[in-house]
Amino acid sequence: MAAPGGRFFVQDVWDKPAEHHESFKKLWEMKYKEACDQGVYPFMWSSPADFQGIVEELIEKNLGEPYNWDEYAQTFFPKAEELVAKAEAAEKEGNQEKASEFYMRASAVYRISRFPAPRSEKQRYAWQEGKKAAAKGLALRERPTKEVTIPHKHGIAGEGKEVTFYYHLPPGTTAAKPVPLVIILTGLDGYRTELSVWIEGWSQKGVGVIVLEIPGTGDSPAAPNDPKSPDREWSTLFDWVDQQPEIDHSKRLLWGFSTGGYYALRLAHTHRDKLAGVVALGGGCHHMFSPEWLSRISKLEYPFDLAETLAYKWGYGNDLEKFKKEGMKFSLINDGTLDLPCTRLLLVNGVDDEVFPIDDYYECLLRGQPKEVRFMDKTKHMGEPHSFFIILPWVYKVLGLEGNPADQMKTVPSRPKY
Repeated sequence: MAAPGGRFFVQDVWDKPAEHHESFKKLWEMKYKEACDQGVYPFMWSSPADFQGIVEELIEKNLGEPYNWDEYAQTFFPKAEELVAKAEAAEKEGNQEKASEFYMRASAVYRISRFPAPRSEKQRYAWQEGKKAAAKGLALRERPTKEVTIPHKHGIAGEGKEVTFYYHLPPGTTAAKPVPLVIILTGLDGYRTELSVWIEGWSQKGVGVIVLEIPGTGDSPAAPNDPKSPDREWSTLFDWVDQQPEIDHSKRLLWGFSTGGYYALRLAHTHRDKLAGVVALGGGCHHMFSPEWLSRISKLEYPFDLAETLAYKWGYGNDLEKFKKEGMKFSLINDGTLDLPCTRLLLVNGVDDEVFPIDDYYECLLRGQPKEVRFMDKTKHMGEPHSFFIILPWVYKVLGLEGNPADQMKTVPSRPKY
């Protein structure tokens, strides 16, 4: 069923494709330029100057949907390589701050070249090079973050053998002084390399952080088309977390972003005893997989071909029609997940979301135990940036922290120094 009035079935936007889908030029002018100038999604860790020449070349080539992803990605590589070289030079000079910034800026350029998903050979190369640069850059920060790889002990045949994630502990953390933990689940296109922008703020509040990808993205070992594969990955992760003496195990919270919000919803039920609370920001649970929804979303607010990217992420490659036929097997209503008990759960999204229907969070409220919810009126996917000022105080309360969300938001990197 849909929310009162059948919201997503009657939206006027269905017959009004967004103009940014017409060409890269319009994408840049209507969505990307402002985001790049502000250093916000998907341009985290970046400098606007790094993209000027790239943008001019892409516009001159008159690229647009459907993109030649190899040609698109290749355009970014010279600048990314130049930034890595500058980072290496700064590192040799002993200027860790400068080296870190240039490594992260290189990673940002590689990110946009493989965005929204590494579907071609050169985009897959960009992901590999981008994460190398990010790992070096994060390790050189004043509050360093390390990359951890553990055996996927709950994995089955056909799945990856390892789980890789970022792990950050605030300076001075010891087993005698354990800290709360925030686990960040990334989304359809934003991987750990970019959602690492949240680490600094949590570190300054004395909170440890883990950032890792969801099935079908980044380095997740989980089989993307197996509805139960995420349960196995999270079991592997929590087995490892349970063994870390520097974590206050009574204060563990998980925050899922966008498509990660879908997995956060599931995890809040399947692993409810492992967490004090879960935030599902901009996720979905049921209608997001319907053929009607998937047939109409690829020309809306998302920068690129959303339905096709979702099909790729869920393990269907280029076969969108098969994903439409089988997608409901991932429904958290159909498999009974939402009828189970859950940990404390906060649902947040924009009412006019054109990525996942707001109806899905209404469905969550009809089932299982009571949840906490806040919808942001007249805003789209994830309700940014207003949603962060709803979520952060809630997290503070669950973890027993004091603080001003505005102060924490100021720690999210948005402007280059060098």
